Amino acid sequence: MKRLYLMRHAKSSWDEPSLADFDRPLNQRGLAAAPFMGELLAGRGILVDLVLSSPARRARHTAELVRKSSGFLCPLRFDERIYEASPRALSAVASEFPESIDSAMMIGHNPGLEALIKHLTGEEEAMPTAAVASLTIDVEKWAKISSGSGKLEWLIRPKDEMAAAK
Repeated sequence: MKRLYLMRHAKSSWDEPSLADFDRPLNQRGLAAAPFMGELLAGRGILVDLVLSSPARRARHTAELVRKSSGFLCPLRFDERIYEASPRALSAVASEFPESIDSAMMIGHNPGLEALIKHLTGEEEAMPTAAVASLTIDVEKWAKISSGSGKLEWLIRPKDEMAAAK
């Protein structure tokens, strides 16, 4: 059994319309939500063996903030294939995780992440910015990940959690 955490990047800024999509930074809400979600994961005792993120600026910054605020001591890597990826492409990336790891976090973008949840679990869930989903994957080796091999355990959305924390 493997565990895959999926996180959508935190809220990005549209203040500079001339920037390429890949280069958009986080806005103030995103800068607050990413570390908040990392702290929430730490509070739940979540540990991961690897964080793999899209290299897009907003995803990269989200990954860095979450890793720091959660206390994750695992490697943080970036993979260009996550940017604008289909669910099959994301599944292929996950299938290449080292077999020595049991849990990984992938930080990316919609619509790919929502489609990946549906591909792996059959469930349709909205993934707003900075949301985190926990999936158990019923395989012994990441290479065996396939359509229907996952189960959605939980999904946390920052807006709901931030409102509850107030």
